[in-house]
Amino acid sequence: MTQPSRIEILGAPEDRFDEILTPEALAFLTRLHAALAGRRTELLAERDRRRAELAAGGTLDFLPETRTLREDLSWRVAGAGPGLADRRVEITGPPERRMTVNALNSGARVWLADFEDATAPTWHNLVTGQLNLIDAIGRRIDDTTAEGKRYRIGNDPATIVVRPRGWHLDEQHLLIDGRPAIGALVDFGLYLFHCGRPQIAAGSGPYFYLPKLENHLEARLWNDVFTLAQADLGIPHGTIRATVLIETVTAAFEMDEILYELREHAAGLNAGRWDYLFSLIKNFAHHGPRFVLPDRATLTMTQPFMRAYTDLLVRTCHRRGAHAIGGMAAALPQRDPEADKAALTRVRADKEREAGDGFDGSWVAHPGLVATCRTAFDEVLGERPHQLEHTREDVDVTAADLLGVHRLSAGLPTEQGLRANVAVALRYLVAWLGGSGAVAVFGLMEDVATAEIARCQLWQWQHHCTRLAGGSLATADLVRRLIDRERATLIGEDADPALVDEAVRILEETALGTELPPFVTTEAYARHLVRTAAPAA
Repeated sequence: MTQPSRIEILGAPEDRFDEILTPEALAFLTRLHAALAGRRTELLAERDRRRAELAAGGTLDFLPETRTLREDLSWRVAGAGPGLADRRVEITGPPERRMTVNALNSGARVWLADFEDATAPTWHNLVTGQLNLIDAIGRRIDDTTAEGKRYRIGNDPATIVVRPRGWHLDEQHLLIDGRPAIGALVDFGLYLFHCGRPQIAAGSGPYFYLPKLENHLEARLWNDVFTLAQADLGIPHGTIRATVLIETVTAAFEMDEILYELREHAAGLNAGRWDYLFSLIKNFAHHGPRFVLPDRATLTMTQPFMRAYTDLLVRTCHRRGAHAIGGMAAALPQRDPEADKAALTRVRADKEREAGDGFDGSWVAHPGLVATCRTAFDEVLGERPHQLEHTREDVDVTAADLLGVHRLSAGLPTEQGLRANVAVALRYLVAWLGGSGAVAVFGLMEDVATAEIARCQLWQWQHHCTRLAGGSLATADLVRRLIDRERATLIGEDADPALVDEAVRILEETALGTELPPFVTTEAYARHLVRTAAPAA
């Protein structure tokens, strides 16, 4: 007879945590892990193999074995569930209590409640995030600050879509049979267990964004998660809806296949632009000057290889009855009127381009950008909830188009770009170590994705001793000098010296080592954010 799984909670208890970590919810998590953890391990091993193959000089192309599936125009996905038909503006952010209220009241049609890149994965953040979602659905959030500002959810809140962590991340505050739980299944499972039925009863449903998928087999695993979870909880099959972030360069070659694997639960795809750039740099960082990208600020969506990626996404989605959701507008409202006007003008142009290209909606990071994004899409959509009929038959994207970074018109990297990467990475890591996952840096809302771009570019530029505009070379010594200067600046701004020094160590280890680690957060999480409860006396 198979022994039942044993679950241990190592995270420190706090007020109301027992409402989330009930015996029934934990038993549900153990059943998911028992059925699916082995396949997740195999898929992560395949990621490592494929990454090593690319680092050794390999390249990417569309899969020949699935060509028939791509060319078969007869199949469609499930499409939008209740409350997801109109997604013209989606706001993202961590499920903190006040962010929950502000996002739901922002006027956006959808709120992406983010347990991934915008949340520092402390035990406190993860469990209180689940509590905030329960309270939001039950309309139990009604807080008043000491200054008298009241936070309560209005009468027409955004539809909630939860983003769990990616497959690669563990949850070390929760052990199942002595091993860390899978972060994705913890975030997904706790939300579905507690909020799935209440969302259905409220006329919506349990909806998810799936991050960091690298191929269609990882999508198949998620589909099996959904099938098992719905059957286990007695939720009708197909009730769950999932939108997949196409934010890895490998997944860009398997969009049709990913939708096909999830077709009974798929609502759409999203152009996760910042993680996509991170993935492209990371996977081809060893390939030499041909794949060295210039400053992040120049890598706009108008660059040919980025247009190829987004055009292919819209075409793929609309041929299958799926929504195509555009990328993040990370600009923040500015106090200076001229700076604010310039920022909003850039956001407006970006959203107008997306709407004109056929996207059905797009992301913003701040409530102050909702109206700008909505106006851009209103002008194209009018009263229509989407533009699925815009199938983009004009699009014909090749592998060379997706990988055509040599066609950039942005010039060489600059020392200013080098300094910016050091500043963004360090400032983000300091905040992340302090428990904040969405951080305002130099007028932009930064999360893990932009910090990853910054540190991967630092690694790539110094690894290849890249010549910068002006003639100087990007070397490890130059990067270290810039890190030292930024450290001094942060200390001068009264940042916690201990957090700054830890951030410096993390950045030097992940940006200046012989090898390029695939993620900055995995080891940093285990070393710095895992805090277990003291044993009982």
